[in-house]
Amino acid sequence: MSKPLAVVAVGGNALILDDRRNSIPDQYEAVRESVKHIANMIEAGWDLVLTHGNGPQVGFILRRSELASSEVSPIPLDYAVGDTQGAIGYMFQKALHNELMRRGIQKPVITLITQTLVSQQDEVFIHPSKPVGAFLDEATAQERQQQLGWTLMEDAGRGWRRTVPSPAPLEIIERDTIAQLVQQGYIVIACGGGGIPVVRDEQQQLQGVEAVIDKDLASALLASQLGADLLVIPTGVEKVAINFGTPHQQWLDTLTVTQARKFLREGQFGIGSMQPKVEAILNFVDSSLEQGKKAKGLITTPQAIKSALAHQSGTWITL
Repeated sequence: MSKPLAVVAVGGNALILDDRRNSIPDQYEAVRESVKHIANMIEAGWDLVLTHGNGPQVGFILRRSELASSEVSPIPLDYAVGDTQGAIGYMFQKALHNELMRRGIQKPVITLITQTLVSQQDEVFIHPSKPVGAFLDEATAQERQQQLGWTLMEDAGRGWRRTVPSPAPLEIIERDTIAQLVQQGYIVIACGGGGIPVVRDEQQQLQGVEAVIDKDLASALLASQLGADLLVIPTGVEKVAINFGTPHQQWLDTLTVTQARKFLREGQFGIGSMQPKVEAILNFVDSSLEQGKKAKGLITTPQAIKSALAHQSGTWITL
């Protein structure tokens, strides 16, 4: 019998503990801590595909590119995503290899540069709304808009930021390769930052586009296309809550698909925090049902993954 397969989607912010600890060595230490909990899943018998976010790291790359613009050519956004896939993948690959070796587990780990197909007709290309990069004062923002053709938005009173499209993921280009690697016994690190966004031209050639893709939605799509049994989205809290931050706050051990949709309609989950995670898991669970499976989703902290798998913590989303 084959092992169960899980896709674990680690957020890019999980690598940044705070504003004072955002260097590369600091990020690697955060990765080293994270993989201890991920290795528990492998030790428990799971096959694993690891995905990760890259929001802060792409912002760092874009800022470096801005500062060096008088000396070197700027970095296109799709290449910046590719850069983070290599760098963050290297951190996870090295840290996971070392952790498994420490535990006496012989399991190869590989990072795969991954492209995600999107539609050039997606309406977000007309109205880009995803903020990326550094905060700018209004004068600098207007200058960049005139010189570089950027679209901009004022972000939460902290300044102006460049906005880019965030189209829906349609297909993970390297999904068959990922599946083959898993079958051969590899732990695969893939789909970093939601994947490098690409479109197909009239000749069916892939072309990169200036966009970013939601990591959780892309991870859910990958999990569906791989026929995974479980999608785990580690976050900053052990469980999902309704009425969050109020005297009626309630932590949830389980959520059915029907309950989750009801709470989404009621606005119970923050648009920029828990909502996309719940939506991604719903996409995955729905897709698994179409494939004749009953897959599940789990939201919890990295530290609680082991206890959550024993149903002692975390929020499970099921049919």
